[in-house]
Amino acid sequence: MAAKRWVKSLFYITHIDNVPSILQRGILSHRRMEDERVPFTPIYDDRIVARRHDRMTPDGKSLWDYANLFFQPRNPMLYRVISEKQKDLLAILAIKPQVLDLPGVLVSTGNAAHHLSRVLPVDGGLEALAEIRSVLKSDWWKEEDGSKRKIMAECLVPDFIPPEYIHSIYVASERAVAELRARIQTRLDIIREPHMFFQPKLIIPVVEGQLYLVDGDMFFSQMQTLTISVNTVGVMGRGLASRAKYQFPDVYVEYQDVCRKKILQMGIPYLYKREMSLEYDLIDEPLPDHDLNANKWFLLFPTKRHWREQADPAGIEQGLEWITSRYKAEGIQSLAVPALGCGLGGLSWAEVGPLMCRYLAHLDIQVSIYLPREKMPPSDQLTASYLLGNP
Repeated sequence: MAAKRWVKSLFYITHIDNVPSILQRGILSHRRMEDERVPFTPIYDDRIVARRHDRMTPDGKSLWDYANLFFQPRNPMLYRVISEKQKDLLAILAIKPQVLDLPGVLVSTGNAAHHLSRVLPVDGGLEALAEIRSVLKSDWWKEEDGSKRKIMAECLVPDFIPPEYIHSIYVASERAVAELRARIQTRLDIIREPHMFFQPKLIIPVVEGQLYLVDGDMFFSQMQTLTISVNTVGVMGRGLASRAKYQFPDVYVEYQDVCRKKILQMGIPYLYKREMSLEYDLIDEPLPDHDLNANKWFLLFPTKRHWREQADPAGIEQGLEWITSRYKAEGIQSLAVPALGCGLGGLSWAEVGPLMCRYLAHLDIQVSIYLPREKMPPSDQLTASYLLGNP
């Protein structure tokens, strides 16, 4: 069927402790694991497990009767699990798409336990998912447009998935690769894929314990304050600004307001002390007693006056001076900053990197500079000696 051609793999999230058993017995439904008393290490809390027990499919079965796979593993459920457990304790098993041809398989149009998600036979379910392929390929989501639910679309396989359908194993780090290789003997590829687990691909210390270069997704940074490059006319059209506009509309409303009032000027960033926790936007139904970061702020940093213009190096330097003189008084505890003016701003890392490091290396808080996503700078421009001018 043509609709199946876009499905290259499906994914099962599990604890690394469970992998040896899965490679022998397959991926079992929760019901079968309980009936056969198969030892396993859970990754979901009791509330999620109980809710899935109570959700019935059109076949009159509970979700407990199915082994569940995700079409997009980098989703709010995984983010929740990682927030509660160490990332190195998790593995994501990649499953051949032929699993869709097994008898009785169903497809959900979002989190299968959610009342708004439809649970359909494979053909109808894949046709419905084809309409939201852009969501399933995305790296982010939000509650308001339903993408937070839709990105967790599932494939439900009755009873169990035989181990021969597993074709690869993904983990977050080299440490996890070594841990898994020590536990199992397999011909399957064990692949380090930190981005899948919301982790940076690369972290380079410039000043140990203080200033780092990061290749990754800044919106999943653990820093308290996230910096967004903006213009001063109130337009968030492209780049990180457009993502902030889409994912956090309150940030956009605040940005337009400070532009309208002429508060945001070149050399004078604006700190939006957002009261809502970022994790509540990203995580799947956080537990009430879970310690979420409720103090995630956004620093709106002007790099140009008009969106049509090239970034202004002098204005960027003035903004960096503002940070160094104001960060303590403003209460900034840690800071994530993109490569200011690079990419759409037209400036080069060779110009911007040393400038940023010259100022940010003197802050006595942890700072992560996120490298340009458009083009990775050459390795000789990522050294402390190059960036700080040390002999």
